[in-house]
Amino acid sequence: MTAHSMARLSIPDLETGMSFLNRLALANPATAELQLLQFLDTLLDEPPDAADLFALLEQARVPLCFVEEEMVLRYHNKALPLPEIEEACFQRVVEVWTKMRRAYSVCAELQQPDTQDPAYAERIATILHRCIYYSGMVIVEHFRARRELPAGAWLELHGFYATAEEWRVATTPIADNLDHDQQTTHCAAAYVTLLLVDIASPYSLSVRDLNLIRRWATMWSPLVGVSPVADDIELPPFVVELMRDTGMHPTPYAEEPSADVRRLDTTRLAAQVNQTLAQLKQRIPPTQLNLGEETNTHVTRLMTQLSRPWAQMTAPRRFRRFPTTGQARVAIGFEPMHYFVSDKEFEQPDTASTYSRGEFDSLFMFRQMADPSQKPNEPTVPDYSVDVWEVVNHSANGFRLARSAVGQRMAHGQLIALCPHDGEQFILAQTSWLMQDSAGGLLAGVAILPGKPLGVAIRLSNRARAGTDRFSRAFLLSPVAAIGEEGSLVLPLGMYQASQLLDLADGGIKQAKMKNILQRGVDFERISFELV
Repeated sequence: MTAHSMARLSIPDLETGMSFLNRLALANPATAELQLLQFLDTLLDEPPDAADLFALLEQARVPLCFVEEEMVLRYHNKALPLPEIEEACFQRVVEVWTKMRRAYSVCAELQQPDTQDPAYAERIATILHRCIYYSGMVIVEHFRARRELPAGAWLELHGFYATAEEWRVATTPIADNLDHDQQTTHCAAAYVTLLLVDIASPYSLSVRDLNLIRRWATMWSPLVGVSPVADDIELPPFVVELMRDTGMHPTPYAEEPSADVRRLDTTRLAAQVNQTLAQLKQRIPPTQLNLGEETNTHVTRLMTQLSRPWAQMTAPRRFRRFPTTGQARVAIGFEPMHYFVSDKEFEQPDTASTYSRGEFDSLFMFRQMADPSQKPNEPTVPDYSVDVWEVVNHSANGFRLARSAVGQRMAHGQLIALCPHDGEQFILAQTSWLMQDSAGGLLAGVAILPGKPLGVAIRLSNRARAGTDRFSRAFLLSPVAAIGEEGSLVLPLGMYQASQLLDLADGGIKQAKMKNILQRGVDFERISFELV
């Protein structure tokens, strides 16, 4: 069912619209989304009077938020490029946010100016806040789906904030029925929230962390002041240009600041972050600080990561980046990675040459067709594929890569095997940030795992493996004395058990005791170990 296949809807007044919203199929978010699209299309085509339109849009905000937060679960944290169904879901969510912004814009156009009425200023401030909020949701949704922003997205957001400034309602207090943590907000706070999210490197964050940061930015954005910089004696390190299609960026020192340049005063925000970090170090639970249902360790790590950008301090690079031209080969998945790192097919060690129940049944059923001259476990030549990526730049610990839409899907935080443009051997790396551009191609930043990888076989030792004798693929990373890295093991996700013993096969079989998790991704864990 599509929005166009539904019966034609007419909403001439508040009562009709409220009746429609009360009948939304919220138990079925996909259907409710189509109903809401039909509702918004009707309001845009034949809007009722200004007061009714405003009341209906305000009433629709809570159910619309519920429906869309359910729909985004279908494509969040998925590998890119998205399959067709998930891609269509993403496009519909963006369409809903866009139409809500357009509907509030129509609402602003229908308002009759009355500067003598205090309620008029609050109404206009509320409408502009909603325009900023839903323009921001288009940006947030592209961040969460790891998509390049559409042209004009920032200009649209800047434009609504500039209007709030021009009409002198940028800091007029208003209510927001989607925000239960704060009594009031204003247009400047909604605008600052998006700028804070943007400077937190959203394409390098998990959706979980991005949602947390957005929550904190919303909570603390009233602490940040926005002001022109034209008369400032000293230019700030970062500015916003209202006529430029980008968020905050380093100040162009060679140019005189124009009237559309704004600075953010994050002094109070930086003090709040430092105070919160001090409270976390005192083992005060994050829930008590209204920071979310997260562990103290996770919140501390994430907030420490935010402390520099939110204080408008640039983070120094550990290693210099160099522009590069060339092609790198990339393998994805434990089986292909193990093959290319080892340069041979994986074989079960001799002591584990036992058959699974399925293999035994197959051998028994087709025993009359068996070739006595062929070994039962004789390996076949694998047909694993690699993708070719262009190397944009590189440093001592990573690469920036780009490729067209053709190739395997890749997830943020995934383990990959990479053969650099200037090398012949595969190394292990993790995608540290990922984005799909407007043409469907992928851009990725990858961080190299320390140590030279060796393909090995591992299994839980006798006491822990619950009867299975089969080995799994894994990698042994050599120590790197220059940076103080000891040797480590890279295991498939979920295999780590603290202090348990592993059988490790790399020619012979040894036993290793698992110690601590050093690094974790969507499909692997890198751990410390000691040989027993």
